[in-house]
Amino acid sequence: MKNNVNAKIKYWLLLTIFLVGLSGPVWAKKPINTNWIGLAVKGYDTVAYFTQGKPVKGKKAFEYKWQDAKWRFSTAEHMEMFKADPEKYAPRYGGY
Repeated sequence: MKNNVNAKIKYWLLLTIFLVGLSGPVWAKKPINTNWIGLAVKGYDTVAYFTQGKPVKGKKAFEYKWQDAKWRFSTAEHMEMFKADPEKYAPRYGGY
């Protein structure tokens, strides 16, 4: 009887560990949504949404790579602001 109880405990413990291990990818950070050339937010300056309140196209001269995506900015100042705090300016949920 005792062996049967121990076997059930081991079974449920192993099952729990296995299921917790599978849930890891659910909590993993989602990648940034990019276009076919790797640009985040289709090349728009994400800082401009905060500073100018409107979409502004970024320039290739002010490009920064973060989270496996290329981010473009309209000014060097905006690029530096993003570098200092990318989580503040990056779109939520990976830009989906």
